[in-house]
Amino acid sequence: MRKITETVKHLMIINVIMFVATITIGEDLFSNLFALHFPSSNAFKPWQIITHMFMHGGFTHLLFNMFALWMFGSAVEQKLGSKKFLIIYISAGLGAVLFQLGYYYFDYNSLLTNISSLNLSENLIDQIVNFNIRDGNSYTGAALQKQLFPLLSQNNINQALLTDANFSALFNMNIITNTGMLGASGCIMGILVAFGVMNPNAELMLIFLPIPIKAKYFIPGIIILDVISAITGQSFFSPSNTAYMAHVGGAVIGFLIIWYWKKNTLNSYRVN
Repeated sequence: MRKITETVKHLMIINVIMFVATITIGEDLFSNLFALHFPSSNAFKPWQIITHMFMHGGFTHLLFNMFALWMFGSAVEQKLGSKKFLIIYISAGLGAVLFQLGYYYFDYNSLLTNISSLNLSENLIDQIVNFNIRDGNSYTGAALQKQLFPLLSQNNINQALLTDANFSALFNMNIITNTGMLGASGCIMGILVAFGVMNPNAELMLIFLPIPIKAKYFIPGIIILDVISAITGQSFFSPSNTAYMAHVGGAVIGFLIIWYWKKNTLNSYRVN
């Protein structure tokens, strides 16, 4: 059985504490404070860039991430030491933020172009994208319509200008604004890639597909599937609400850091 290294142990403890606090204090309140929100959201706070890495959406989410952190993180920390391990871990988490928010920004700005014919002010758009249009765990067009039409009337905007395409764009902008990003997955993808670079011939396998595959093939395959899922919306192994580009961002940053350390000739950064 693999020994849990000190930094990995402390990270696991922090994640568990945050999870217990979430279910104790209340998921909505805790997630609003510490999950990462899109900057157009009224719930966005700068500290969420870090705190979202220690939040999880359920016990299964926490369990799988902590298992991966123990399995791969301990091996990477044993090889690199705690300082370099933490550099990869946190940097990969920031890379996850960069890639996922960048992906959201691209979508959001495209949708913004689609509603240009409505000539809505920035203030009105801000109000609309921050409407609460949830019905249980789902976003509904009916909830958006109920709040949108009175707002348009109050601001003397002709509702006849609102096309199905405009409405759909506003609906999707609201989803982007109100979808919180949380979890250690981006950090762990960076660690997984670092493990793969240092142990390319190590054999890995999925729980539900017990076929050993070398890390140098397994890890790029997982990343490619995440990219496909982000583009197509088709989920392969993860829940449909997974932030796929966060996985990709964590993996890319993890690879760049470990690649630099392997190539750098300074002994203080050398990874053999």
